[in-house]
Amino acid sequence: MTVLKLIFTLFVCTFVSSTFATSALATEVTRTELEQKNLDKALYCMEILENRNDLKPAKRLEILKADCIVENYIQHSPHVPDGQEALLAIFAKRYKKFPQLSMSVKRAVSEGDLVWLHLHVKRTPDSLGSAIMHVFRMENGKFAEHWGVSQRVPETSKNNNTMF
Repeated sequence: MTVLKLIFTLFVCTFVSSTFATSALATEVTRTELEQKNLDKALYCMEILENRNDLKPAKRLEILKADCIVENYIQHSPHVPDGQEALLAIFAKRYKKFPQLSMSVKRAVSEGDLVWLHLHVKRTPDSLGSAIMHVFRMENGKFAEHWGVSQRVPETSKNNNTMF
């Protein structure tokens, strides 16, 4: 009976440990090559778009036009028109108005041709900034479609959690 108890115990331990190992593997992030390329490219483009104040605005816009935004760009934000040129015009004005604009990526996820970016964007170094969530559909390594939501970071909060 002791041998049977030992075999049963080993079986149960093996089953439990393999179950935990399988569930641990299931929570690991696995991306296809395309998903990783889309994520890397979206992060690169967002860096140029929001963070590269060391580059002249004209150079930033040139990079964005050539490498980051498709010509027939589709916009779902109601205050921004469709099209690459319309978006670049908005950022040209933004670079003049906020030359110290900065951004930090808090979370980034990709699935298929979609990329989600959770950002903290500050127009000036002293501002509290905004929490922004962008969703981009990527097409041949460029932003093809955009959905976004934004919320200003308040001075006080009714909880002890941060927005990031």
